[in-house]
Amino acid sequence: MNTRLRALGAALALCLAAAATAQPIQVNNAGMEISETRYVMNADFQLDLGGPLLEALKNGVSLGFLVEFELTRPRWYWFDEKAASQKLELRLSYLPLAQQYRLSSGTLYQNFPTLTEALQALGKVHGWPVLGQEQVENGKNYTASVRLRLDPAQLPTPFRVSSVTNREWTVTSEWKRFRFTPLAPVREAR
Repeated sequence: MNTRLRALGAALALCLAAAATAQPIQVNNAGMEISETRYVMNADFQLDLGGPLLEALKNGVSLGFLVEFELTRPRWYWFDEKAASQKLELRLSYLPLAQQYRLSSGTLYQNFPTLTEALQALGKVHGWPVLGQEQVENGKNYTASVRLRLDPAQLPTPFRVSSVTNREWTVTSEWKRFRFTPLAPVREAR
């Protein structure tokens, strides 16, 4: 009986630990490529919004998300040098009269018939210009980092308090870090 109780307790602890470590936003992949004179970020996130967020969205609360990018250069003698940082604001809202979800960034927006499609579009950050060629040195090693999170600053005031005190309102992905070594593009001799 004691061993069964211990086994049950261990299984319960394992389930609780797995649930605690499960992130509502996962970074599937991230990378950078050169596009003309700028480097662009491509990242794919998978979002799984919890009950209170979905309920707030259905009741007319717009959810603001923030994609954050940082580029650092490691230094052995001091703290890492921050070479660049960018933020991209995205807003997800529900339009009850049209029964559609709207994803907007600045003045640009796109409507979706289902929440699944809107979340898939929110999770695809492709072609986002994050830095110019003049901001980095060719051949040097950098560490690029990207994450997606719910931005409490974009929430209405009553929900900001909930976002600080309630774990269900703290929606963020882990930082996805990867090595980045910029190389000068090959130019034709004229």
